[in-house]
Amino acid sequence: MSTQQSLADLAAALAAGTIEIVDLTAPLGPDTPVLHLPPDFARNTPKVAIHRISAYDQDGPWWAWNWLELGEHTGTHFDAPSHWVSGKDLPDNTIDTIPVRHFVAPAIVIDRSKEVAADPDFLLTADDIRNWEAEHGPIPRGVWVLLRSDWYPRNTSTEAFLNTDADGPHTPGPSVDAVRYLVERGALGFGNECVGTDAGNAVTFDPPFPAHNLLLGAGAYGLASLVNLDRLPATGALLVVAPLKIVGGTGSPVRAIALVPRG
Repeated sequence: MSTQQSLADLAAALAAGTIEIVDLTAPLGPDTPVLHLPPDFARNTPKVAIHRISAYDQDGPWWAWNWLELGEHTGTHFDAPSHWVSGKDLPDNTIDTIPVRHFVAPAIVIDRSKEVAADPDFLLTADDIRNWEAEHGPIPRGVWVLLRSDWYPRNTSTEAFLNTDADGPHTPGPSVDAVRYLVERGALGFGNECVGTDAGNAVTFDPPFPAHNLLLGAGAYGLASLVNLDRLPATGALLVVAPLKIVGGTGSPVRAIALVPRG
């Protein structure tokens, strides 16, 4: 089948409604939870602020528009390799230089929602990934690997979403050996439903923050604060993520969507 025919078939399936488009993006606004760094670090990402310029009034009688104040890594967002020191010297490592073909790619979903419900500190391991492969087949190179935890309904409450106590944040993510395995498998990137791609206690790992350190250092990418992963199949989804083309950007909020065969 030719590429032209494949695209024609995709367009026809979208028009016929046999392909569902699933929104994987959390609302972005003043109530969006943002990451809180330990007090040893100087600054935190500010909360989202939406400032009105005009709204059909004396400042602009025929138009309404706003200006925004937010961090690159806020809400549902994309991590570029330059976000981490391990990726700072890689080629095409900023949002504006990443090849656009990487913004459309297949996705596989590993469901560990039951385990996370029992343990918010759950870590996805390399054995978990191998068990998934034993059922669904080897993870091909160039795919997004998404961890379904069903954490996203907490997104309406900063306290519940960050889930922090005196011992620090308690949120799920990948173990070091899981991230190493994804790098070996040639994954395009890793996606999580939590505020960041790493687990809440990943600062204690060796190396710390492996989803950032190892994946971004290998030229792969991260997606955080995803929603609706429970609506995706284990295989067969096509993921589209569109970061803003920020010059020198280390990341960007995205509108992430998935194309999924209906039913």
